[in-house]
Amino acid sequence: MSPSLRVALFTGLLLAACDAEPPSEQGFAGLGSAAAQFAQVTPGRAFSFPADHGAHPDYRIEWWYVTANLEDEQGRTWGVQWTLFRNALQPGSTEPGWSNQNLWMGHAGLTGPGGHRSAERFARGGIGQAGVEASPFKAWIDDWRLSSQTAANAGLGDLELYAKGGTFDYRLQLASSSPLVLHGEQGFSRKSGQGQASYYYSQPFFQARGTIRLEGNIYQVKGLAWLDREWSSQPLAPDQQGWDWFSLHLDSGEKLMLFQLRQADGKHYRAGTWISATGESRVLDDQDIVLTPVQQSRVAGRQLPTRWSLRIPSEGFEITATSVQENAWMDTQFPYWEGPVRFSGSHQGVGYLEMTGY
Repeated sequence: MSPSLRVALFTGLLLAACDAEPPSEQGFAGLGSAAAQFAQVTPGRAFSFPADHGAHPDYRIEWWYVTANLEDEQGRTWGVQWTLFRNALQPGSTEPGWSNQNLWMGHAGLTGPGGHRSAERFARGGIGQAGVEASPFKAWIDDWRLSSQTAANAGLGDLELYAKGGTFDYRLQLASSSPLVLHGEQGFSRKSGQGQASYYYSQPFFQARGTIRLEGNIYQVKGLAWLDREWSSQPLAPDQQGWDWFSLHLDSGEKLMLFQLRQADGKHYRAGTWISATGESRVLDDQDIVLTPVQQSRVAGRQLPTRWSLRIPSEGFEITATSVQENAWMDTQFPYWEGPVRFSGSHQGVGYLEMTGY
């Protein structure tokens, strides 16, 4: 969200990829459909690390998600996205081999001076093609990976990231000594007024450096990165059509995560987290957030907002966030918009925006 909720929209997609009939859509890509047989997200859960960096097979969907705002040695702007999704066809499946009931999908995005590119991978659980190990941490699909560089890494403070598409690949080192941030009520992140929620935490303080290879050219890059972890069984209400999600790095060292889930009646659900430069967090709700689209762009045959006004009056925060590349379209089976933004106003900085359901 990924609200990194990311494109765990892949429930229907992966069922179709495995020659099964996809469920009827409720909410966005079926994420509003009932999942009573799976474990439910409830308040008061005690998180445990590094165990919670791993998979949670009793829940229907989860994802491991990284974005990075980067510059090369010539000062040009780049953006990187890496996401691994797990979807369970039935709860609690950990069997080896083809009887395993977990399906996996990977997304990689690269935004740079030459435009936006995306790639997608699919895998079945239980055969070693994709998976997640909690300690030492490793998340992979084929040769794409997000993995720990140290044996004990409960805070996910030292990682290597790699993915490749048709004309690009990237390899980044991610380092942070800051604590993890729990969103919502100590990690219980509400997504509607009807009870939908996810477990959600982040490591938003990564320093990133590494290489991007694009069409045979190699670029040395460095910048800021953000990791999100979420899992749930029903993260959307049936009348929620999609979401707009921001992760922002302020030049002051502070961080901001906020999202809105767009509802059919126009009464969108908003929430977020204001994070100090030292990692303390404050929960934001709808009364704290003023989020307004100010410019529409024609992308992939549809209109969607690529410039936004964001206000958090209690923090003296009033900015305009603008996409670095308007056409940051993830041309995946369930397409969506995902790309880097820059912002100015009361605060300066960079970040990422994800928009689904348009």
